[in-house]
Amino acid sequence: MGVADGRLEMLFVNPDHREHGVGKQLLEHGIAHHNVSELTVNEQNPQAIEFYQHMGFVTYRRTEQDEEGGPYPLLYMRLQR
Repeated sequence: MGVADGRLEMLFVNPDHREHGVGKQLLEHGIAHHNVSELTVNEQNPQAIEFYQHMGFVTYRRTEQDEEGGPYPLLYMRLQR
């Protein structure tokens, strides 16, 4: 997990350890101790989108390209409190 200025920059969980609460624990720690309230996720990653929605994040913006101009739509999400 990487966090900068209240924004989750990255969260990776080894596929062998998914579905065991590791991602939830990491994100809850980020929210509680690093003020995580925003993140960006690739729209082509429905598993991640579903996870973040389950954790209380909602989409507030969508782009057609990633931040480097690549053909990867991004969803910008905020923690709904």
